[in-house]
Amino acid sequence: MSAEHATPRPDFDVIVRGEGPALLLAHGAGGGIQGNFGLVLDDLARDHTVIGPHYPGSGATPVATDPIRLDDLADRVVAAAVTRGHESFAVLGESLGAAVAVRAATRHPERVTALVLTAGFAVADPALAMATQFIKVLGAAGEWSALARLGCVTCMSDTDEAGYSAPELDAVIQRFQEQITPGTLDHFDLVARVDVRDDLARVSAPALVVIPTGDRLILPDTSRRLADGIPGAEAVELPGAGHILGESDRATWLRLVREFLAGVGPHPDRP
Repeated sequence: MSAEHATPRPDFDVIVRGEGPALLLAHGAGGGIQGNFGLVLDDLARDHTVIGPHYPGSGATPVATDPIRLDDLADRVVAAAVTRGHESFAVLGESLGAAVAVRAATRHPERVTALVLTAGFAVADPALAMATQFIKVLGAAGEWSALARLGCVTCMSDTDEAGYSAPELDAVIQRFQEQITPGTLDHFDLVARVDVRDDLARVSAPALVVIPTGDRLILPDTSRRLADGIPGAEAVELPGAGHILGESDRATWLRLVREFLAGVGPHPDRP
């Protein structure tokens, strides 16, 4: 690894659970480890050491003082595992975290043994770019309730949304608003700037790309293009699933991830 890509000391708040092969998590914009992975953490930790770093402004990680750089974010996510004694690991990236995972894999190929990318993108398509702009405008104006409603519309599938009564949907929106992190606008500023298209062909690790076909924030074709760009990537669709996976879709996701990781051997450069 070159000095340019040397692993920095992390300053992120990190959740660590379980024992076994290391599994590094990269969460989405405006979220956190609990928000993105909380419902599967215990399951994944049954046979993995799950390492979940929080980006600036999420968890207990301080808000960024400058615009977040993808290279720096990827390096610090990797550092969360390396400084805890894990020399190599699979990376699970969700939404923005998929781009973080891809950049981590190309900057630290000797460490990343596999990628699992869910509802991911290489560059924002027009729909995501528009949603990102709305989120930034609403957040800057302090319209957090409206931002939460936009988040629910874009992140829930048609089926999930139709299953709620009006009072139940209001409660979901309220919970969504309560989970908005201080770093949300910084995260979406990065979403607007991310472009890992040139990284894709250089990914050497096995990759599983999970595509929720009911996603209204990151369109399925955008995730398909992500999969198409990674040599040998396995693409699996979750029919009708939204950006935030429902209970049954999450169970399917867990099965797919477990089967994929079970078939991935140790890093070829390591015993």
